[in-house]
Amino acid sequence: MNTILLGNLIKIRWIAIFGQVLAIFFVSFIIKIEIPIFETLSIILLSVAINFYSYYEERKNKSISNTKAFSYLLFDTLQLGFLLFLTGGIINPFSILILAPVITSASYLPALMTVILSTISIMIIIVLNFYFIPLDLGQQFYLPDLYSFGLVSALIITVIFIAIYAYLFASSSRKISNALSVSKLQILNQKKMTEVGSLSAAAAHELGTPLNTIFLVLNDLLKEKKLIEDKNIVKDIILLKSQAERCKEILQRLSTSPLKLKDKFLEKVKISDLIKLNFDKFNKNKNLILEIKPSNDEPKILYKDEIMYALGNIIQNAIFYSISTTKIDLNYQKKIVTIIISDDGNGFPKDIIDKLGEPYISKNNQGMGLGIFIAKNLIENMGGKLNFFNSKDNNAVVEITFDNSILNI
Repeated sequence: MNTILLGNLIKIRWIAIFGQVLAIFFVSFIIKIEIPIFETLSIILLSVAINFYSYYEERKNKSISNTKAFSYLLFDTLQLGFLLFLTGGIINPFSILILAPVITSASYLPALMTVILSTISIMIIIVLNFYFIPLDLGQQFYLPDLYSFGLVSALIITVIFIAIYAYLFASSSRKISNALSVSKLQILNQKKMTEVGSLSAAAAHELGTPLNTIFLVLNDLLKEKKLIEDKNIVKDIILLKSQAERCKEILQRLSTSPLKLKDKFLEKVKISDLIKLNFDKFNKNKNLILEIKPSNDEPKILYKDEIMYALGNIIQNAIFYSISTTKIDLNYQKKIVTIIISDDGNGFPKDIIDKLGEPYISKNNQGMGLGIFIAKNLIENMGGKLNFFNSKDNNAVVEITFDNSILNI
């Protein structure tokens, strides 16, 4: 997933549309240069239609895939190419704008897509040099062939140079950003491990005293003649002592090397168990309705911190805004797993429901609005999808979808 926001492409396209309309009317009615107004406005109207369609796409997802981003940039390139064809070709001063989609592609998209878009842009430049509807600029205007060749060459070289220039700088920036993210994550993990180790050592130390007391009592009980006569009681006392010895051994291992102990729960786990853990963690005397389909044989997934954190954040929000009940439907299908989290609260406000998942967007003014933003990014970075909507009863609903292969089912 790239970092291009569809909303930014929409805004830029509106600016381009406004500028194109203004330029056409200025040239036609102020400068009095004849151009095919109907054809040019038709092409601009197509761009308007694409923008309205983009609004519909944005409601479903703020960010877009590399393929969709490339498609939008390709459309913008072709749209500008047709406008230039109708308005003088390569000598049109606005021909330089053909660089804009290439720069965006080089900054955010993979190298192959940038190469394809650059190649198409170069082909458009070459075609426009030979095929175009000329502008009537008067007999005094003459463009030498040598200058025309130089203009085409300059634009082609500029497209290639700008594409490589933008891609290299953007690529290095992305690498640095990723490296910083990995470093922060490693530091955070190390901090957690250190905290776990400290807590484990402290727990082992604190539990040592009551265990020693248990041993003293058990040894005294084994010396009581009345108890020794009853073989069943002696058997139970010996069993208790053996289990206490086992606890003591575990505590000793925990205090000497706490990080080497590995909980099997953190290898394979049921999603329903993660849901219950998070609900118990954040619950404030509210009810949980958990429905699992199929209910007879729930598979286990590979435990990931991303899933635990994302689920916890969404469940915490559902509990906070619910009146009394949070409902979670867990549906295992052949290829996908769907988790639907809803509450009996007042639903998402209409003014923010389309913006949920963006940073600093909160249902109220109490939080910073980063929890859902982080949860959404964690899920999408894993390859999952996250949707927000209100039910027919106007209850807030969050739908999470994972491909089975992502969860190693």
